[in-house]
Amino acid sequence: MLAGWRLLHDAHALVLDADSDVIRMAHPFLAVPTAYRVLAQERWWFANCAWDAFGICAALGVDGRVESVCPDCDEPYTVEVRDRRIDRQDLLFHVLVPAAQWWDDIVFT
Repeated sequence: MLAGWRLLHDAHALVLDADSDVIRMAHPFLAVPTAYRVLAQERWWFANCAWDAFGICAALGVDGRVESVCPDCDEPYTVEVRDRRIDRQDLLFHVLVPAAQWWDDIVFT
């Protein structure tokens, strides 16, 4: 099983924890708590970033709610996802790392 996980890790299909060979991410889902929480299908999920948080609703094909904190001002925010649309137009999504470098350190990205 671990050999298969390593193959998937090398193909960027999932991310293994560097220290323990435990699955850390299976995009867009994350196995460790973060500031990006998603309520979908009557349970809470964690995401690595805002982009992945919306990806959870998309991957499950369901409505949901994303809760997090603004990394700039530390204010909490909530976004409802209904029928594949969000209920807010005032938020911005900023990516600090160029896409070509995401896999250099995907956990940070």
